[in-house]
Amino acid sequence: MYKKRLALPIFLLMLVLTSLACTISVGGPDYSSLPPIPVSAEAAESIKEELKRAAEAGAETGVITINLTEPQITSYLAARMQSDPSLQQSDKKPLITDPQVYLRDGQMQIYGKTQQGIFAANIGIIVQVGVDANGQPLIEIVSADFGPFPAPEGLTNAITAMVKEAYTGSLGPVATGLRVEAISIANGIMTITGRIR
Repeated sequence: MYKKRLALPIFLLMLVLTSLACTISVGGPDYSSLPPIPVSAEAAESIKEELKRAAEAGAETGVITINLTEPQITSYLAARMQSDPSLQQSDKKPLITDPQVYLRDGQMQIYGKTQQGIFAANIGIIVQVGVDANGQPLIEIVSADFGPFPAPEGLTNAITAMVKEAYTGSLGPVATGLRVEAISIANGIMTITGRIR
């Protein structure tokens, strides 16, 4: 009789503890139909090679054309999320885990996952990239969907700063003498075209 009285409370306690150990998915944008983008340190590093190639070609013609692919940008973003405190939550976890960057229809579409406590959600950020009157990249977040979570404070500034830093930091000395004329995004490739001043 005593064992039967303890069975129900022990079962309920085990059920509660099991549910606390799990992560509960609360939705967000579904991007499962898109092909997964591989992430690698080699792809992130290959950006430097592409920039070197573009700079060497631009030294002869005065025109620089940089082509960046989805794996390159996704790998760069994944590395930045791990290392940049401004792109991390208060518990030092990346704001976005498992990032996927798709370059489609003139937009940079960033997807991934975020977690707050035991709740996890898919996220989607659509970024429009253009060129301002001074020949600098113009980054505008068109939409940010964090499922039921509010978009984190400073998200726009953090992503804008990251894209601008990637532009200026990656191009290094060439960036100061480069006037961007066009940025196009299509079929998995972002092409940046500019002239050396």
